[in-house]
Formats: sequence, structure tokens, C-alpha cells
Amino acid sequence: MIYLDHHATTPIAPEALEAMLPLFGEYFANAGSTTHAAGRQVAAMVNDAVAKMAGLLGADPEEIVITSGATESNNLAVLGTCLHSRQKRRKIVSLVSEHQALLGPLQRLQKGGFQIELLQPQGRHDSVPGMIDLERLSTAIDEDTALVSVMLANNEIGVVQPLAEIAKLCRQYGALLHTDAAQAVGRIPVHVDDLDVDLLSFSAHKFYGPKGIGGLYVRRRERRVRLQSQIVGGGQQHNLRSGTLNSPAIVGMARALEVCSSNLEEDALRITGLRDRLFQSLARSLDMLRLNGPRLEDSGCRLPGNLNCCFYPVEGQSLMLAVPELAASSGSACTSAEPAPSHVLQAIGLSEDEARSSLRFGIGRFNTQSEIDQVATWLVDATEQLRALL
Repeated sequence: MIYLDHHATTPIAPEALEAMLPLFGEYFANAGSTTHAAGRQVAAMVNDAVAKMAGLLGADPEEIVITSGATESNNLAVLGTCLHSRQKRRKIVSLVSEHQALLGPLQRLQKGGFQIELLQPQGRHDSVPGMIDLERLSTAIDEDTALVSVMLANNEIGVVQPLAEIAKLCRQYGALLHTDAAQAVGRIPVHVDDLDVDLLSFSAHKFYGPKGIGGLYVRRRERRVRLQSQIVGGGQQHNLRSGTLNSPAIVGMARALEVCSSNLEEDALRITGLRDRLFQSLARSLDMLRLNGPRLEDSGCRLPGNLNCCFYPVEGQSLMLAVPELAASSGSACTSAEPAPSHVLQAIGLSEDEARSSLRFGIGRFNTQSEIDQVATWLVDATEQLRALL
């Protein structure tokens, strides 16, 4: 099996696993049990891990809320902000191409009477397919806008959004800015002050950490963000998110982020080379192949390891069945059970048939050039065979 589905999840980094193991054995105490030395020792390890992650993101430790992952973080950010008792505004602005983990909470708020405005991103024939249109955004935000939520890097076509420019528009009307940065953290530089965001979601398993753990950055400096808790009970984490902390996973998440951050530029350069090599190999042999999303040469507009291609008229599912040795996907892992074609690809102008004929490849740290060459051979052979049957 050659694994090219790193947008769905990543293998855990050996360094992260090694950091976690002692907390399953000798350091097993509850981090909340600070009345005894064993609990205080684990609490110190957790606090050190949170401080390390905060520093890497440019935040203060008190601004990081530990969650079960980006889905919970998105829910806490969106619902927690908009349902807070002091929040009187009733409008949220986002994109139709957002992840379902963001669109779901928005749908819930809409049923509760909030106005949800979902903007169309730039289309396939525009300068940067999938990127937000800042002019449309500027007309959508007004004095009743409570929140603007835009994914930093899209999980299907890899487009990287201009968050700092979006933030400027939000500041004009006092609207808060949230970003789902699950695909960006650990892959490209992410600094909360450079982005000027108020809330930022992330998930460890996207950057070679353990599954079931993530976080939400909640700005407390300059302009304090107030949230209504969505999980209540024990009052942990300043009552923002109750529940016993998953100490091993927190420590593993911090170590994984540290490793990614220390190799960020080197990994991005190598992975970009592998991605471009795969596309060029496919394009040389398959005359009808099309790239979905930003151009590969626009490096600042697309995630390093992201490649999304349309193999029309061959269906993506048929192609994956024809190459069982390859792990890739036809869209988001969270919607893989849904029969509908990708809403992201349709948002940039692909037809249903074209969206169903597309595959997403997520290249990661441990992939090699020989693997990329093998995948290209498999896909070219399988595509030609399937085309011959049409």
C-alpha cells in the first residue's frame, strides 16, 4: 500500500509516540488531581505541552482550549461565539466550500434564526480557483455580522486563503474572524497575530499527532473573545470545555507540532517537488487530465502536498477500485460515505460528472520519489484501461 491520503489523516510521528508512552505508564495520574504530587507532575507536563504549542502558534497558553479535534473546535468557536449571552448580532458569513464540520454548526444556527450568508469562491476559470472573492466579502459583512469563518487551507483543493486581508474587513465592522486551520497547521507557517484571527481550530492527527485531540485558539489579548461553553460539567479549562484532559494525547500533539515546525520549510520544499512530479507524470500520459484548484506554480496559494485531478470521463471511485494498492480519496474523509459529489469541486464550477471523476492526493513527509513514480504508473495504466471500456 502506498499512502497518499494525508489530508484525511497522517501516521503518527515516532517522536510523538515516544513522548506519549510514559503517560500510559508511570505518569498515569489525572492532570486535574493537583492535591497530590502524581497529579501535579502530570499537570506540569500538560501545561508545558500547551505552552509549547501556544508558542509555536504565536499565542499565550491561556488562549489555547484543548478539544477532541477540529470538529469540536469549530463547534465551540461558532456556537460558543454566536450563542453567548452578550452576543446580539445575528449574521454569520462563510463560504459554500467550507468543511462540513463548519457548515453543520452554521445550519444549526440558521434553524435558530441566525442569518447565514455563504459566499461562492472564485471559479475554475478565475485567477485562483477556490479563493475567496474579497469584494464579495466586503459587501457581505455589515454591522450585524457576528462572525466570519473562512478555512485557512481547503482540505480538497488545497487553496490557501488570504486571512490577513479578510481580517482587515472584519475589523471595519467589529466582526470576529474564525478559521478552520486543520489542514494548515504543521504544513505551512501559522501565526495567529500574522493572520489576525480571533479563533483558530486545529487537529493533531493532521500533523502526525494522535487522533482524537486538537485545540481552539481563543484570543484574549487586545480584543477578548467570549464563548458559551458547549460541554459543561467539571469546569476544566476555565469552564470553556469540561472533561478530564487526555494527557498522553496532549503531550503527543505538542511533540508532533514541534517536529513539524522544526522541519517546515524543508518538508514543504520536498513534498512540493513530489506533488509536481506526480502531476507532470500523469499529465504527460493522460491528455484529458485536468488540475482542480490553484495552479501548482502559485505556490503561496496552495498547500505543498495537495493535488486534486479530474480524470474525466473515468469515475474516481472506479479508478480507486482499479488501483487497490493506492490510498487516495475522492473528497473529504468526513463525507466519504455520502453518495453526493464533492461540494467543494462543484463550488468552483465542476459538473457533477467532473466532480465524481476527480481524485484527491495528499502527499506527506514519509512519501518517496519511487512511490510517486509507482503511483503515476498505476494510475496511467488503470485510466487507459477504463477509458477503453467506455
